[in-house]
Amino acid sequence: MRFTKMHGLGNDYVYVNCFEEEIRNPAELARLVSDRHKGIGGDGLILIAPSQTADARMRIFNADGSEAEMCGNGLRCVAKYIYEHKLATASAAFSVPGDRSFGASLNIETGNGILTVGLSIDIDDKVSEVCVNMGQPILTPKDIPANLPGDKIVEQPIEILGQQLLTTCVSMGNPHAVFFCDDTGSIELDKLGPAIENDSLFPNRINVHFVRIDGPNELTMRTWERGSGITMACGTGACAAAVAAVLAGRARRTCTAHLPGGDLDLNWSEKNNCVYMTGPAVEVFRGNWPDE
Repeated sequence: MRFTKMHGLGNDYVYVNCFEEEIRNPAELARLVSDRHKGIGGDGLILIAPSQTADARMRIFNADGSEAEMCGNGLRCVAKYIYEHKLATASAAFSVPGDRSFGASLNIETGNGILTVGLSIDIDDKVSEVCVNMGQPILTPKDIPANLPGDKIVEQPIEILGQQLLTTCVSMGNPHAVFFCDDTGSIELDKLGPAIENDSLFPNRINVHFVRIDGPNELTMRTWERGSGITMACGTGACAAAVAAVLAGRARRTCTAHLPGGDLDLNWSEKNNCVYMTGPAVEVFRGNWPDE
């Protein structure tokens, strides 16, 4: 099996071109290739497959083998792979309302529907940056899902490991719990992360983010990803954090998120209520994995 290792801000996955490869047991393969000691190493496995409704289809499997609905950093890498490996022909230009434009676009089928991405292409015909229209955030508790009261969950108190925490919950096609704090470095993420992820408040488990507001257009965050643990970055999580900061009256709709692996530019558009995420996508290496 041919594979490509790619990352978006250090959020690294093993990518397989299923236009050419057949994967019979992706959950088991994800567990094997993600092992950082005995495998290739990564936060999970992403399959790039044909689609009947878009330029390609993306499937994401976490390091524990569970399938996720969406991955923002992974989607940027998928877009880069599709363009550079000529799996589809890019369409017309793509614009962020009231912001910047990109020279070409692709439509990619995900667990959160078909998402459009804009591509920045350099003089060597390589994709250097990708902007994703992540769609409209989901705020209704039953649709996140989260077993908490109200029409929206904005800084609601919950108790985890004997600690009282205030959570804001958002779905970007996958569920996120955001917690604002003064110092992300002081958070015992290895303890609080899995406890929150697996709490009965969240029937489908949840991604966990601790966020410090640095200014009206700037935030710093750390992430515990559902099914993968502590990661260098989470694209959907950064989008959720930006939405949560606006809902809590802590930040504006356009901001930069600082993650351990680097920065993402975010824009929650007032025009169409969609969240736009812009950041890099990087190929690390290619190789062969023994047949399943």
